[in-house]
Amino acid sequence: MKSALILRHLAFEDLGSFAPVLRDAGYQLQDIEAAVDPLPDPPEPDLVVVLGGPIGVNDGAAYPCMTEERNWLTMRLAADRPTLGICLGAQLMAAALGARVAPIAEKEIGFAPLTLTAPGWAGPLAHLSDIPVLHWHGEGFDLPAGTERLAATPGCETQGFARGRNILGLQFHPEAGMLPDFERWLIGHSAELAQAGIAPEALRQDAKAHGPALRTAGQAMLKHWLRELDG
Repeated sequence: MKSALILRHLAFEDLGSFAPVLRDAGYQLQDIEAAVDPLPDPPEPDLVVVLGGPIGVNDGAAYPCMTEERNWLTMRLAADRPTLGICLGAQLMAAALGARVAPIAEKEIGFAPLTLTAPGWAGPLAHLSDIPVLHWHGEGFDLPAGTERLAATPGCETQGFARGRNILGLQFHPEAGMLPDFERWLIGHSAELAQAGIAPEALRQDAKAHGPALRTAGQAMLKHWLRELDG
């Protein structure tokens, strides 16, 4: 079987709807916890998925795992090994490729559609056209050198990037948003929601409305990308 290393920063920000797709594609999943479990040799896993979390790429002084992960990704990406980053994972990949990561003008929390670029339409993200995806971030990144911008929103110019067929970074969450699992997000991020003045009930209703379509589209997007890896 092929190996897929899943790097988590929070227990409830997991693979979500992506887990069955990866298993069906023949991947054996290995979950490791940031700052707890050791990272393997960078090129070793057949696939790496770096998930989201509440800390930031620039928080290395307070959370040394951020520096460790960025440096580890620098080596993996230099070897052009298949790597998918989601939210914080994409920010770490962008930083590993030399791009600036910084706070955006206003946090994006909630469901909203993407505006796809021409490369976005031509690849796996086309499955997400007109689908409100889950956003949950307060930082963004510049487009890394040598990559293509795939999508944007009014508040975040780069919502996704790709380098060839092996490297994919997504600022948004195509893997999450389905009830009842989404309740773990609302509870786990309750302090952030309160600080931002966002009502959990509003997000819950949006998850009810958009979660099923996002699950279908997100899984189709991942299947498309995995076929390109195998191609």
